Amino acid sequence: MARVRADTGKCEGHANCQIAAPDFFDLDEDGTVETLQDTVDESHRAEVEEAVRNCPVDALRIEQ
Repeated sequence: MARVRADTGKCEGHANCQIAAPDFFDLDEDGTVETLQDTVDESHRAEVEEAVRNCPVDALRIEQ
């Protein structure tokens, strides 16, 4: 099972991740990404990969 990681230091609060994968990402009260789930099963992998690709500041990654 893969894991998703967010670098909150890079996040600029664009919310592309939240739009692509709302079950996995949200923005905190400061507008910084927070992960709601850190493990990604195959049934959700495509939406999380889309969120990672759509992050304009490369704050997200998937680890095996």
